[in-house]
Amino acid sequence: MIHPIRYYGDPVLRRRASEVTEFDADLKRLAADMIETMYAADGVGLAAPQIGVSKRLFVALEVQPGADDDPDAEEGEVAAAERRRRWEERREHVIVNPRLVKREGQQFGRDGCLSLPGLYAEEVPRDLVVELEYQDLDGQPRTLRAEGYFAHVLQHEFDHLEGTLYFDRLPEPRRRAFLEEHRQELAEMQREAKAFLKQERERHARQGARAPVR
Repeated sequence: MIHPIRYYGDPVLRRRASEVTEFDADLKRLAADMIETMYAADGVGLAAPQIGVSKRLFVALEVQPGADDDPDAEEGEVAAAERRRRWEERREHVIVNPRLVKREGQQFGRDGCLSLPGLYAEEVPRDLVVELEYQDLDGQPRTLRAEGYFAHVLQHEFDHLEGTLYFDRLPEPRRRAFLEEHRQELAEMQREAKAFLKQERERHARQGARAPVR
């Protein structure tokens, strides 16, 4: 099931998500829905708060780096075939109750978000290497170490569980400049988020009115 993605301005995006305590069929269904929603939105990661579920859960794609990451790589059928091969060998990760236990180095990269469609920031600071301790969908403890771009993705999604958005990572002068530059777009997202929440409240009220008295 594909869920609507919550936009900037929705309070759930600024709330620290709660721990997952039930490792059941509902959790597995939620994770499957999140993966489906992520693919439908052409994303590489998605956190539960982005679909309105304030739980410490996110999904992320790990795609193996290749020669076509080089901007000077030769274009054409070889590069296209390599991209297809890498995509077919992608790994889907489902991360429950993560903890960042190790950070090393620093990197700067372009960042965007499905909850802020069309907006990007350059040179967002992130750790170069991270190590996560987390639980899988059965509640079993796992460890995941990542570096480079995938480490960037994991940190972006982890931030969502803390109520943090990527532009919060910018130095304060650049953060203020980002908010000012995109003031109009952000205001429109806030209006859309408010309208969506109103529709959801009305929908739940209608469903409640139709529910049988027990």
